[in-house]
Amino acid sequence: MALKLYPVTFPSQKLPSFALPPMAGLRSPKFFMASTLRSGPREVENLKKPFSPPREVHVQVTHSMPPQKIEIFKSMEDWAEQNILVHLKPVEKSWQPQDFLPDPASEGFHEQIKELRERTKGIPDEYFVVLVGDMITEEALPTYQTMLNTLDGVRDETGASLTSWAIWTRAWTAEENRHGDLLNKYLYLSGRVDMKQIEKTIQYLIGSGMDPRTENSPYLGFIYTSFQERATFISHGNTARLAKEHGDVKLAQICGTIASDEKRHETAYTKIVEKLFEIDPDGTVLAFADMMRKKISMPAHLMYDGHDDNLFEHFSAVAQRLGVYTATDYADILEFFVGRWNMEKLTGLSGEGRKAQDFLCGLAPRIRRLEERAQGRAKQVTTVPFSWIFDKEVKL
Repeated sequence: MALKLYPVTFPSQKLPSFALPPMAGLRSPKFFMASTLRSGPREVENLKKPFSPPREVHVQVTHSMPPQKIEIFKSMEDWAEQNILVHLKPVEKSWQPQDFLPDPASEGFHEQIKELRERTKGIPDEYFVVLVGDMITEEALPTYQTMLNTLDGVRDETGASLTSWAIWTRAWTAEENRHGDLLNKYLYLSGRVDMKQIEKTIQYLIGSGMDPRTENSPYLGFIYTSFQERATFISHGNTARLAKEHGDVKLAQICGTIASDEKRHETAYTKIVEKLFEIDPDGTVLAFADMMRKKISMPAHLMYDGHDDNLFEHFSAVAQRLGVYTATDYADILEFFVGRWNMEKLTGLSGEGRKAQDFLCGLAPRIRRLEERAQGRAKQVTTVPFSWIFDKEVKL
């Protein structure tokens, strides 16, 4: 969940995906969400351990937060308390996974499970591939909290700090924790998926971590989380729509409720970046451009099940085909933030800031053009087995 060079260039054949080491093709839904170059097969093989999937190989991290920038976030403490913490919900007023699941303490528990399984019978395997991938992404929450606590000026210094930033990070994590719990239990009760393979994938993913290339900068970090929260809002919203179309209204309610959380969190992160544009427009536009040049890597880009080294690429391709999350969505999100943060109207920028401004304002149309060309070069449809659904074949 979460993250310079002019101009942006994209390889003609394949772009780095947020999958495991192999590259994602242009038809991948996240082909513009690449993270970094992966190592080749031999290097990957050398890095494999019995307890871990292939790893990414990165250059040394460059830290980008001078003391004066850190002071900006310290000065925003009171503002964050008044404007960001209000987007959290009290625990006693929050929904919990059990609100949507069969009650194990009731006499009708087994009947409720039968009803749940009956509702899921009409849902195709390909939908479960996407839902499982979304759930696994949510379950890697320890990694995302860790990422936020790498950011200078806003990290939780003690583990129980009472700063506004630390309170937000912990409470955000607690709210997000319910998402994976709910989807995990629903999928378990459905009987439609191989839970052991799913559990292995979760363990691999948490063990692998993530590198969104946000360095230690909250500028980059909050731009990344703004983008990610909007992306997950869209993805969960589309899984809700499809669940309803397939006749499972309860699952549609579950996915829609999770999407609502993501939207609320997006609002908070978007407000933080908006405030940064007010305080430090030049530094913030440079950070925004930097993040987009790197391309937004998805939190689960190191997904692995012990078998498929291209698991994330394959999951992404299915999500693209079903319309759950697509390259077009990526461009739409970028375009939304360019408008929301008033990129075209920024003034008083440095020369580099103006270059970043021009780059950002022209990027979404460029992405759309590349996507159109990619669709025109789409390869023949293939099928692959997914261990999550007992190795059944699914079209990419």
